[in-house]
Amino acid sequence: MARQYDDQWPVYVPVAERRLQAERAIARLSKQGTVLSPVTVAGRRIVSTFWGRAWCDNLQSYRDYAHRLERGRSYLRNGLVIDLQVAPHTVRAMVSGSSLYAVKISIKAMPTAQWKSICADCAGGIDSLVELLQGRFANGVMERICRQGGGLFPQPAEISFACNCLDHASMCKHVAAALLSVGARLDAKPELLFRLRGVNQNDLLADIGLALPMTRKGPAAGKVLQADDVAALFGLDMGDPEAPAKTAVPLVGAPTALAAATSAPKPATRKSPPAKHQLAAKKPTPRTTAGRVKPPQSGKMARAVRG
Repeated sequence: MARQYDDQWPVYVPVAERRLQAERAIARLSKQGTVLSPVTVAGRRIVSTFWGRAWCDNLQSYRDYAHRLERGRSYLRNGLVIDLQVAPHTVRAMVSGSSLYAVKISIKAMPTAQWKSICADCAGGIDSLVELLQGRFANGVMERICRQGGGLFPQPAEISFACNCLDHASMCKHVAAALLSVGARLDAKPELLFRLRGVNQNDLLADIGLALPMTRKGPAAGKVLQADDVAALFGLDMGDPEAPAKTAVPLVGAPTALAAATSAPKPATRKSPPAKHQLAAKKPTPRTTAGRVKPPQSGKMARAVRG
């Protein structure tokens, strides 16, 4: 419950006490099992990426929002947004002030025709999902997505909000803090914007295959690393690859050369005599001085003749 008003003016609560109350609320709710997602801001800048800046710039561009958002900026910088949940068409937040307040922001669904028009106008201008989420695309694509009255961001007429605080202003500081917290959350998770608007970011990439056809042309000769270049680059000792053994594949219906060689009759060859016969044939026959052949002598007669 909010504190009572004295003479229609709210009781002032110092920032240090509000921070302490926020920390106590986080500890109490976490102990009860509630999963919280607090929004923290590093430094004085609330947002730093394309999607975060685009969200906040879009809010500031509307005249009936510009002078009200400053009321919630200090709440966000001081870490008083202790929970922020983004769902399709809905943002829920818990903001710590003089008490703990619940904020609900409802956003109308984007018309199907409007989303299809955005996808058609951006076809071929976004090369990848990473480029899309990082906000790195052509100025024409950026202008189309961020266009007021037909882009991805909601208009004031499409936004409604509620807070259980006692402030009767059309946008209290707790709602303003919650709206700016969405921009801070998009810094880390830009895909939440598509979730909030209830659209699929992949629809913007549907025509990438047509806009960027794959080439069949190989790399230039000077851009191909040779084996020696790879070895020098990685410090490897690369040997010559062994050539695979070639296996002859016989043609169907025709004999192979091997089969023809094995099936043909072998020509008759003359056998050579045994080795001992060849040696015997080469041994000279003993002859006498008269040219007559000596008869073979026994062992004793041969010794007697030699003696």
